[in-house]
Amino acid sequence: SPAGFPISEPCPATISYLISCGLSPAVAAACKLRIRSTERVDAVLALFRSYGFGDAHIAKAVRQAPGVLNLDPDRILRPKLDFFDSLGVQPPRFATMTVLLTHSLDKHLVPCIQFLRGIIGTDRDICRAIFLNPRGISANLEKQMRPCMDALRLLGLREESISKLLILGMSVLLIPPNRMCEIFKDLKALGTSVKTTGFLYGIRAHSCLSREMWLRKLAQLWSDGGRAAHGKNITKKLQFYLDEPKLEVSDVMGRPVLMGYSVEKCIIPRYAVLNVLMREGKIEPNINLLSALLCSTSQFSRKYVLRYAHDVPDVVKAYKGEIKFEGFRDHGVLVPVKP
Repeated sequence: SPAGFPISEPCPATISYLISCGLSPAVAAACKLRIRSTERVDAVLALFRSYGFGDAHIAKAVRQAPGVLNLDPDRILRPKLDFFDSLGVQPPRFATMTVLLTHSLDKHLVPCIQFLRGIIGTDRDICRAIFLNPRGISANLEKQMRPCMDALRLLGLREESISKLLILGMSVLLIPPNRMCEIFKDLKALGTSVKTTGFLYGIRAHSCLSREMWLRKLAQLWSDGGRAAHGKNITKKLQFYLDEPKLEVSDVMGRPVLMGYSVEKCIIPRYAVLNVLMREGKIEPNINLLSALLCSTSQFSRKYVLRYAHDVPDVVKAYKGEIKFEGFRDHGVLVPVKP
């Protein structure tokens, strides 16, 4: 790279090289990276591809942690990818959390996984937790993980509940103890018992927002959803939206009207219809799911039921509740439907 370009400024030679590797000009310019050796970067990209990273994965990885391109592929990156692969975590999952690959394997990653084994239990469940939210592994073991676990126990959460909470949303490990106390206080004020699964989903939802934002959204949910959205119904519906279509908390909290819909009478029949249409190849898995959920009954019926009723009779059965919705799946793999 030519000299004279501070690391805070884009390096033209680096941008040109990244574009030649398949990154868009915008992504390449945003990296603000100075490549030390094109041979090393070639080796890093080849390593990623050998572990199943496609061009889209690589673009996300570089955008998220551009410095990873300057790491030694065999001495630093490969052992970490092998480590996570041994747990059952598919390496491309780190495309959106590539910064984890910059952490020390011996000083951070291995000790954190060993600590989590003592709480979560099996590597299979650890794998699931990492898949759902790899960000939690970035927490500092002594300054964040242990204090968080101590706080959860002092606040009355049982060990099996703590294990389940980490599987549902491992990013709670980043929550400081004083913030956790506020979360427990707010959830108990809703009348939710600390012994219920709904309480765990409440922690997960609450942890994604500031306390002020949570209270504001909660007031809106109460106003828009009326009786149907109070207390336990909030956590029950959140649990469904987070588990089935894999929506983000921000997706749901940003559209409080969702909490006013009946999951059994409205949402599940619509999911069942969309699932049938995906299975038959009539619609793509990346449709705007929230748009389909929020449209009126007549619009949904016209666009997704009546339109395909002749070619795909199952859509009518699905809409009537005669075909059970079992999640968006394609050959046994959950399809990541996103808005």
